[in-house]
Amino acid sequence: MIPPTPTLEQLNAWCRNTMGEHLGMELTEIGDKLLVGRMPVDHRTHQPMGLLHGGASVALAETLGSIGAALQVDRTKKACVGLEINANHLKGVRSGFVVGRAVALHVGRTTQVWEIRITHEESGDLVCVSRITMAVIDLPPRAGEAA
Repeated sequence: MIPPTPTLEQLNAWCRNTMGEHLGMELTEIGDKLLVGRMPVDHRTHQPMGLLHGGASVALAETLGSIGAALQVDRTKKACVGLEINANHLKGVRSGFVVGRAVALHVGRTTQVWEIRITHEESGDLVCVSRITMAVIDLPPRAGEAA
């Protein structure tokens, strides 16, 4: 049984004291096998030439895909961990915000595949396309529980 979907406020609280918070990520929309979030393009996410760092785009993609995957399972018994991620960086961005839209392509018993499309919030230009494969694993039993 999948627990109720947390609110955006609760999901954003999950991101406190993480890389996502450090980079200024904010989750903005939850849907059926969908998660949307945004991230500023500023000194925290720039590379030396003043453009959005590709690693920051991948961090946004992994954050959205990982949280999206976790929302598809019984989080009292299962966890979702990244197996592989790839990204194609298509357009440079210097300022504003980018928006990542993560959509599940496959939600299986042991794996999930998510596509994340990152666009520039103002222009709508496609900045990055990423795909993450998640493994769905059993959580270890808690102390006092039978295995």
